[in-house]
Amino acid sequence: MKLQGKVWKFGNDVDTDLIIAARYLNSSDPAELARHCMEDADPQFASKVQPGDIIVAAKNFGCGSSREHAPIAIKAAGVSCVVAKSFARIFYRNAFNIGLPIFECPEVIDELKEGDTITVDAATGAITNLTTGKEYQAVPIPDFMRQIIDAGGLISYVKGRVNQGV
Repeated sequence: MKLQGKVWKFGNDVDTDLIIAARYLNSSDPAELARHCMEDADPQFASKVQPGDIIVAAKNFGCGSSREHAPIAIKAAGVSCVVAKSFARIFYRNAFNIGLPIFECPEVIDELKEGDTITVDAATGAITNLTTGKEYQAVPIPDFMRQIIDAGGLISYVKGRVNQGV
């Protein structure tokens, strides 16, 4: 799976309240959450992000509460993946659970510029900046976790395995 999109840059410690503010948690509708994705970090994000775009962030992305609303909002906004120096562990787990690919790559935050177009190869972790031609190496997603992503998340993956008699 190769992902391609425009870069949206965010800094350190982007917590789940910046991803989707608590005032919107009265809804679990992905489309409604998407309308407010990253609103407190960048008020224009939800109206400008395009399907396939990629969030690039510094360290500890997704820290804060354990709410699954944060990766749901990102995925529903059309973001194809998130690349960061590091992720909060609960966000990391929630992202895979809902089928949002995420990649750890420490050097990209310092190298990429907002608006650059990049590709991310989920199988190898190779990241290519199509704007500059520079290449980076993220931690690749293990095969079994890519199967979860490909299925659309953990629940869909388990339902598929049950239906196959596995």
